[in-house]
Amino acid sequence: MPTPLDRALHSKNLFIGFAGLVTAVAAWGIWGGDIFPAEPDPTGNPDEWTTEDMKRWLRRRGLMPSDHASREELLERIKANMRPGRS
Repeated sequence: MPTPLDRALHSKNLFIGFAGLVTAVAAWGIWGGDIFPAEPDPTGNPDEWTTEDMKRWLRRRGLMPSDHASREELLERIKANMRPGRS
């Protein structure tokens, strides 16, 4: 008489679940976790960037912008941390 464990090991559902798991891991490996690629850094004059562009630029550099910072404060931090000749 088969036990519940025997029935589970011979189940098609177990095989389908395992195949789904393998497929998901393969997809993750192929895309490298970047299914939705990050937006590129803003370019040009920082004075013309949107507030979201400024926050993204600071976040990419590990400068952790405050959600409550004004546009002027963000712009000041960007200009203080920007390398000459690069945007």
